[in-house]
Amino acid sequence: DCETLITEGRVEVDGSPCTELGTRVDPETQEIRVDGEKVKSQKLQYFMLNKPAGVLSTNEDPDGRTRVVDLIKTDLRVYNVGRLDQSSEGLIVVTNDGDLAFRLTHPKFGVEKRYLVQCVGCPTLEQLEQLERGVYLAEGKAKVERVSIKKKQRTGSILEMVLTEGRNREIRRVLA
Repeated sequence: DCETLITEGRVEVDGSPCTELGTRVDPETQEIRVDGEKVKSQKLQYFMLNKPAGVLSTNEDPDGRTRVVDLIKTDLRVYNVGRLDQSSEGLIVVTNDGDLAFRLTHPKFGVEKRYLVQCVGCPTLEQLEQLERGVYLAEGKAKVERVSIKKKQRTGSILEMVLTEGRNREIRRVLA
């Protein structure tokens, strides 16, 4: 919607129409108007949340289930950075800072995400090396940056996995 407003010439920066997508502006020093109405800059907010199991990492849920953003007390529109499966728990960042969210989640920046994963059985060294070489999923090859066994248990093990991408259910799928 924002791109449409810009290309239609409805956005002004310092009194001049701005129709070029990707134009960088500083809302602290420049006046931005949409349809003649001044745009107020939002205060950036950052939250770290220990997401409990059963909570969704999505911005909208038509079924009305509890979402990560529902657990944050703010009047501003915030969104979670990355995602954890509904049954997963752990640290998730919630913010209204789009630039930070992009830098943390886009694979080109190589930001590492570390996970402790409980699995059935104990993978062999060869299986761990295969995860690091890559596993083919429906949408292409997915690989784990690093993986190690942190703890062996009677019926399973705890793995530490480091990823730089965030495909849907990636950990579950590469382990399967």
